[in-house]
This record gives sequence, C-alpha cells and structure tokens, in this order.
Amino acid sequence: MIKITFPDGSVKEFVEGITGLEIASQISPQLAKEVYSISVNGETFDLTRSINSNAKIKLNKWDDEEGRHAFWHSSAHLMAEAIEQLWPGTKFGIGPAIENGFYYDIDPGDHIITDEDLIAIEEKMKELASQNQIITRKEVSKKEAMDFFTKKGDEYKLELLSELEDGTISLYTQGTFVDLCRGPHLPSTALIKAIKILNIAGAYWRGDEKRKMLTRIYGITFPKQKMLEDYLIFLEEAKKRDHRKIGRELELFTFSPRVGMGLPLWMPKGTEIRNTLINFLTGILKKRGYKIVTTPHIGSVNLYKISGHYEKYGASSFKPIMTPQEGEEFMLKPMNCPHHCEIYNATPHSYKDLPIRMAEFGTVYRYEQSGELHGLTRVRSFTQDDAHHFCRPDQLRDEFKDIIDLILYMYRILNFKEFTAQVSLRDPNDREKYIGSDENWARAEKDIIEAATEKNLETIVVPGEAAFYGPKLDFMVKDAIGRKWQLGTIQVDYNLPERFDLTYTGSDNQKHRPVMIHRTIFGSMERFVAVLIENTAGKFPLWLAPEKAIIIPISEKYNDYAKKVLELLNNSDICTLIDERNEKIGKKIRDNELKRIPYLLIVGEKEEKNGLVSVRRQGEGDKGLMRVEEFAQFIKDEIKKEIDI
Repeated sequence: MIKITFPDGSVKEFVEGITGLEIASQISPQLAKEVYSISVNGETFDLTRSINSNAKIKLNKWDDEEGRHAFWHSSAHLMAEAIEQLWPGTKFGIGPAIENGFYYDIDPGDHIITDEDLIAIEEKMKELASQNQIITRKEVSKKEAMDFFTKKGDEYKLELLSELEDGTISLYTQGTFVDLCRGPHLPSTALIKAIKILNIAGAYWRGDEKRKMLTRIYGITFPKQKMLEDYLIFLEEAKKRDHRKIGRELELFTFSPRVGMGLPLWMPKGTEIRNTLINFLTGILKKRGYKIVTTPHIGSVNLYKISGHYEKYGASSFKPIMTPQEGEEFMLKPMNCPHHCEIYNATPHSYKDLPIRMAEFGTVYRYEQSGELHGLTRVRSFTQDDAHHFCRPDQLRDEFKDIIDLILYMYRILNFKEFTAQVSLRDPNDREKYIGSDENWARAEKDIIEAATEKNLETIVVPGEAAFYGPKLDFMVKDAIGRKWQLGTIQVDYNLPERFDLTYTGSDNQKHRPVMIHRTIFGSMERFVAVLIENTAGKFPLWLAPEKAIIIPISEKYNDYAKKVLELLNNSDICTLIDERNEKIGKKIRDNELKRIPYLLIVGEKEEKNGLVSVRRQGEGDKGLMRVEEFAQFIKDEIKKEIDI
C-alpha cells in the first residue's frame, strides 16, 4: 500500500500502481468525470499515470490551471486531427494550450484556410470528440520518432525532434492522429463537449521573420455547452472594452504607418492620462527618497556588452547604428539599468549613503515581431517607470518589502484586484540563458522568496521566467477578458554590480559591492494604460480622467455664462470643456455621455441668474444644483477620497 497526501492535508491509502483516474473514481464517480490531469509532487501528468510510491497529489479540475491546460492541450490535438482528415498532407508546427483556449500552427500546403473552413474544422472536431477516442501516450526512441515523421514528411516535427534528447521523447495517439508531445492530456476526447473555432492569423515558424509564414488557428473548448455560451457572451462584452477601440473613440492614442509599426502616438487626452500617472507616482517617489534622473535614448554598444544585454537581448533589440565619423556603434536603448549603473559610478559612495534609489520614466526600444504587435500591449517603443535601488546586503530585504507595499498601494488606488504575484526563477535546464554564478543566483532567489513570505504575499513559483541577470517577483494583472499581463516587477541582481564594478566604502574603510534591485510599478506605461482602459471601459476614475467636466448650455444665449463657469473651474485646476454646438440639449447630453466625461454641467436661465450649475454624473444621472465654487470643492474632495487609500 502507498500513502497519498491531498492538498487539504488528508492522507489516504491506495494500492501501489494506482492511476490518477482510479484515485478519483474511488473517491467519487462524479469526481472522476471532472478531473483532467494529476499533479504528483508538483509535476503534472496524464490521469493514466501510475503512482508507485508515497506522494503528494492534486487532482486537477476545470477550476485549476493545470486541469484547463490538459483540456485545451488535448483540444489542440483534436483540432489537428480534424484538419489532417479534412486536408491530408497538412504539416504541423506547435499546438499549445494558452490562457484562454489553444492554437495550432499549420502548413496546409496549397490549400488556403478560409472562414468557411473554420466551420468545417469545428464540425469535424465535434464528430471526432463524440467517438470517445482514447488518448494514449507512448515513449519512443529518438530514432523511432525521426523515422515516423520522416515517413510522414513533416519537417517541422523533425526540426523540433532534432533539439530533443533521446530518452525524453513521447508520442500521443488518438484515432488516426499521432503527435510529438510531452503531455499531459485527457484520457478521452469524449470529455470535450463544446467547441468553437475563433479565428485565424499568420505566424512565422519559430517566430523568425526569415522562416515560412504558417497559418495559426485559434479555438476554445469547454466540458459543458452552457460554459461556451457564457464565454461567447463574455467575449462580445470584452470587445466593447478593447483598448484599441476605446482609444480611437476617446482620441487617446493612434498609430501611423508613416511613423512606423508598433510606435504609438499619444494624443492630448492620452498624454494627459500618462502625465497624471507620472506626476502622481513621482510625487510619491520623492517622498520616499528617490532621486529622479534622465538618460539618453541611445547608448554605445560597448555599454550593453558590459551589461550582457547585447549578448542575451540582442535578438530583441534594434540593430546597432554606426556613426561614420567616429566609427562608434550605438544602440537604441533596450534597458535603462546600464545607464543608471554609470550614474552610480559617477561619484564615490559611503555605506552611509545607501540605499540610493534612482528613478526614471525612460523610453526604451525593443524589436517586437510585426505579427506580435497588438495595440499598446505589444509595441516597439515604450516608457518604463524604471527605478534601481543600490543597497547594502543588510538593507536588501527591507527595500524589497517597501517596493511590494508601493505596488500594492498603487493597485488599490486603481482598483486592480485580480493579480497574481509570480516568483520567476531560472530555468534549471538552460543555464546558458543567464549570467552570473550559481552562488549569486541562489542568494537572490532566497532573498525574493523570504521577502515575499515575510509580507504574507501569496505567490506562485515559475521556473524559466527570470531576467537573464536575476530572479524576480512579477505582478501579473488580469485584463477585462482574463488575460494576464506582467506590469509591476521587482528583481534582485548581484550580477550587474560586478560587471560595472559598483562599490561603496564600508564602515571598515574597505570597498564593498552593493546589491541592485530593479523595479517597476506600472511596468510599461503603454501596457499599463491599455489594461487600465479595458478594466474601466474608458470610464476612468475622476483623478485620472483627462477632462473632469463639460459645460452644456441649454441654448446659445447662455454661452457667455458657460464661459464664465469654464474660467472659474479651469482656474481651480479642474480641466473642463464647453459644448457650444447648436444642437438640442438631449443630443448634447447623449453625445457627451459617450465620451465618458465624468460630470456634465447643464446651464440655462435659472443657473445663470443664481450662479449655479445643474450637475449630472456620467452614467448616474442628475445630482442636483450647486454653486460653481461648491462644485469645484466637490470635485477636489472626490479626487482626494479616490487617492487617499
């Protein structure tokens, strides 16, 4: 007998060799229908996995990320099987589960996939799912796998295979379809009850613009039809919140092909929102002892060779620029940190000077693939609210915890309630991606985990997501349709201080090495504003709204009074507009409601005679009459309440 420990701490005995599905069945026949994968000591497997020793296990259902991952991964294989039956000879790239559903990159040869084909794929998937095909795993040698895909003529799978080690290869079979995959998968296709193919897109093979463009097909599935129906309704609602759509409607930002792909242009209202965020955070930073700095948009290639960005980040950077006169190479700045290291090095420092907190709203440049550009969330030019703390080792923990407090404070103000704190560590199987000694990495990872624990911050640990110079604590915030975006991050770095030979004089009068903390609160200003737009549907909190109020005269004869009200409010630093159009009052109100301006001030004969405004709150209706000075104070009080949390 073996002892199985469950997440709630309970322990049960089972016969040796029992599978995850059998465990679920013994606990409850209903549970067996709801479990999609099993985690054994933290590693996720198919439900058919045999357990031969005492272990901690978790039965992953739909509510668990691991369960949904197995469900959607199997759905990707089901879609590939349907495509292969519809268009024999199709070649397959990769088909992963993603945050909401799955996709498969395919090469259909001479056939061009159309919208009508998506319907055919969906129907074929339903037919295959209903056949209750058993999904089986088989571990094979590298030669066996190479022979199989050579005979099949699928060069994409052969390329993936060439990078795998013998003894680590498995194939999954369902019906007539066989795929190279490490799993996990569902035990049967019959569990997939509701299917929707969403859209198609282009994707370069391996994300390389020099390789062939494949067809990427997105889909989503559910274990119940009602869940799919609810999701599609949710998707329609989410489209209304798309930051690209709202950005156009509210004239916040734009893109121009003449300027270049992925290079956002901030319009006056969008710039006002950005500047409000920047000014607000700058005020907080100054109170916390930060020094504001400014660095150039370019730097010598040698600077980034010292930092490691040229070697580790070169593919994501724009190509170096050569100056003909001096023969020196420059790069568009991919990161602010090397510049801040040089500012630190410009003056000597004592242990009494530390911590030094250096902050900059610095614009950086990354060469994102054109197919990956998406509104403000994936751009080639963006501004980071970047800061670097240079501190003594004994100060590190407190500095780290203070940054956690600052991030959580800002998220409370902006009502970002759905986020995950993710401890991002090195990939233990790919040390070449990183710089620095194992000792430095072990110290940094320990620092982060212990600081988060001391703050009682609930975290998940994800190997392979660390920066190349150090581990980090990432704050993954959900947008309106449930996608997770990394915004805030706190990174511990023992490596760049060594590379730039950063020192301070200790109490022993000897030179010592500081520890460096990289941190952002907003992350990319562009991505942050995109998530903010979608989470608020463009109805920004009053303190962030670019215009707080608009004055609407009942008729043209009250325009002069409206101008007096406008002057009084603007003089009180309450950004206000006036709608002088010769339109009916009802149309003006409707039009300005759509602009999401928080307050509408109606003025007519009664208001002019008594120095009043009739106040309407956007989306809430009439709030009564107020004197102009009273309304100005009312706005200031509401803003104070919003940011005094």
